[in-house]
Amino acid sequence: MKVGEVCLLTNDVIRLSNFYKILFDIDNGSDDNNHQFIISEDTTLTVYNDGIEREANLHNICIAFTVDDVDVEFKRLKALGIQIIEPPTVRPWGAKNMSFLDPDNNLIIFRCFPPKIEQ
Repeated sequence: MKVGEVCLLTNDVIRLSNFYKILFDIDNGSDDNNHQFIISEDTTLTVYNDGIEREANLHNICIAFTVDDVDVEFKRLKALGIQIIEPPTVRPWGAKNMSFLDPDNNLIIFRCFPPKIEQ
């Protein structure tokens, strides 16, 4: 079994989809204000408005994306004006993480797994 889709429910599909298109440098060719596929590989990232009015997100979920280099992404996101919650930090398990919020206040983590330095 594998995860087939992560769906972000939102009141504003266009705004949230445009954020992720910029974030991932993706043009999905869609301006649908109800449903958009952003990433369609083994696991799909979808932005969807199911007609239910949503209140502020309380960070009950976070989504982590593995990137090649968190430090490079940190500089790129800062240049885009994205507010960083936590700068690149090495975790005890070896991952280097940074976190930020999307326009709906979903907690997003970019992570990489730098090679271990031989001592």
